[in-house]
Amino acid sequence: MRITPSIQALLTAAALAALPLAGAQAGDTKDMKIALSNNYAGNSWRQAMLKSWDKVTKQAVADGIVAEAPAFTTSENQATEQAAQIQTMILQGYNAIVINAASPTAVNGAVKQACDAGIVVVSFDGIVTEPCAYRIAVDFKKLGSMQIDYLKSRGIKGNLLEIRGIAGVFVDDEIHAGITTAVAADADFKIVGSVHGNWTQTVAQKEVAGILPTLPEVAAVVTQGGDGFGAAQAFKSAGRAVPTIFFGNREDELTYWKEQKDANGYQSMSASIAPGAGTFAFWVAQQILAGAKPPQDMTLPILVVTQDSLEDDLKRTDKGSVTNKEYSQKEVIDFLAKAK
Repeated sequence: MRITPSIQALLTAAALAALPLAGAQAGDTKDMKIALSNNYAGNSWRQAMLKSWDKVTKQAVADGIVAEAPAFTTSENQATEQAAQIQTMILQGYNAIVINAASPTAVNGAVKQACDAGIVVVSFDGIVTEPCAYRIAVDFKKLGSMQIDYLKSRGIKGNLLEIRGIAGVFVDDEIHAGITTAVAADADFKIVGSVHGNWTQTVAQKEVAGILPTLPEVAAVVTQGGDGFGAAQAFKSAGRAVPTIFFGNREDELTYWKEQKDANGYQSMSASIAPGAGTFAFWVAQQILAGAKPPQDMTLPILVVTQDSLEDDLKRTDKGSVTNKEYSQKEVIDFLAKAK
């Protein structure tokens, strides 16, 4: 058979596809199982995270990279329940467990049991402090302090309302610390009220509506994500002008922002950890099983939406979801190579 240029091109492409990725670990993981232990699914960020996990891991299973990678979410968002879930995963023989934890410390006992059983443990977003586990997060303190930096860049000063996340979770503690440290260092700002919105618009709206009657004029609202649109609705319902609200990349927040920008020039900024951080954690676990030795702590970039990028970022954000970034195996391999 004569090999034409087009056939040669196809053969070359197939040969290249069969080559391992540069920097990939040689260990075979096709028979290994990776599980996701997730403590909470009650908001758009967690739903987007689970959707990304499902999409990326199903393809990894179809490609023969791992045997299975199911996701499990606890029903009550309790550390004791998640610890029991992890202990069940140990008994079920998973080779690696990826965790978005209810507490940085309360599941450490179960995590240590997993490590002692030879199981790789990778935590992300809600990380754990057990030394044997790997940790993947953004700089959440920076995510807090950058909100104050943004307000200063706009010349905004005065009273702030802080909307926090779920009490006791690493993410909430870190963002709160970033905000309060920045406020303490600048006499132009004062936090006059604080509520827990649980990263959920409906909860945030209810909590903000409850505290608003007790508050003086509010210059800006600092947040953690999943709460900005609810805050805006609470101010509107109370008949108060909607102040500058720092958003958290949720589609309803970005849609509201664009509507107000078009109507009256409303300005803001938005930032969050990408829900696709879970896919990064999956590939890190897979690479460790294959023989990689990454650092125990890894930091991802914060995903930011600006006044100028708003329209483009909104277009690529699914209705009811969150602006996202999913990670490929190659991106994680490249990241780990640079981390060395």
